[in-house]
Amino acid sequence: MFTKIEETYFRCKGGLLPSVSALLYCHLSYLGGFGLILSLHPVLMVIGTFAVAHGMVIASYLIHECGHNTLFKSPQHNALLGSMLNWLTGGCYGTFADLREKHMRHHVDNADVIEFDYRGYLARHPVQRKLVEVLEWLYVPAIELLMHGVLIFAPFIFEEKKDQRLRTAKVILVRFGLLATLFVYSPLAYLCYLTAYVIFLTILRFMDALQHNYDTIIGFDNDAELVKYRGDRDYEQTHTFSNPVSIRHPWLNLITLNFGYHNAHHSRPTTPWHELPKLHRALYGAQYESRLPFVIPFRKQLSSFHKSRVARVMGDGREAQGNLFAHRLQDGSAVGANGVSFLTPF
Repeated sequence: MFTKIEETYFRCKGGLLPSVSALLYCHLSYLGGFGLILSLHPVLMVIGTFAVAHGMVIASYLIHECGHNTLFKSPQHNALLGSMLNWLTGGCYGTFADLREKHMRHHVDNADVIEFDYRGYLARHPVQRKLVEVLEWLYVPAIELLMHGVLIFAPFIFEEKKDQRLRTAKVILVRFGLLATLFVYSPLAYLCYLTAYVIFLTILRFMDALQHNYDTIIGFDNDAELVKYRGDRDYEQTHTFSNPVSIRHPWLNLITLNFGYHNAHHSRPTTPWHELPKLHRALYGAQYESRLPFVIPFRKQLSSFHKSRVARVMGDGREAQGNLFAHRLQDGSAVGANGVSFLTPF
């Protein structure tokens, strides 16, 4: 029976068990974590906070899988699941269709595509920039919170999204209503959820920050100069970097659903998450073990993330050119990027 279900609905052979397991885990972690938080027992609330955070992490990477249609044969089934999971991540203010379109542009144009230029905004508002830099110094993911805030109000800011205003207003009513209910039940439980959300955003941006040194495309400009690397596979691979959680213990990469095998993912984007370690070994073999420049040791990831947390607010445009970024990655001093999450499609 399970074989027939897999053959009928799932895109890849052997995909049923890992996909269903990941789905069950993210829901059990999220809902079970909330149950622990609502118990109001101090120890259980701490455990529940981390459980909710990791449930959202896995949900977000499953959304990424749905965007690439790697789970199900039917694009409609992938879109439906992706839309449902987005309610867990808090990204439901935007549509799954917009999320997928933006992420596909990332793969096709070989660029970080954004519609809201937060760097330009902060450059014009020095007081707000200073506040953001202070928060980032304190390890608060201020840029990601800003981008998610813009996501909520995007239909009321961007003219091309005005047809989504009614939908977004309904989502705001539901989400904010649930958050208000949680606060009334227990301000401490509400604080636990906010803490879980900050942890979740921190993990996602930690993974995103150092995976590329692409140029940034503002808006939906198709100017030839801005999309000059569209479809250039050599450029894509030389400007993509893998940041596994562990090289010696590959199972630890399940913490981020193998998202750190990023060169393999960009080489074959339709490869499901559970096949990425095998694909990485097949493509790079001994290169992976010898830690050539495109694989970033975890200790160096932590170093770059820590040292450049304030500089990353405005970025360093020089890193998009030449080998500067690759060299910095290997000595733990790379700046990288903020605000490039696939969950904020604008």
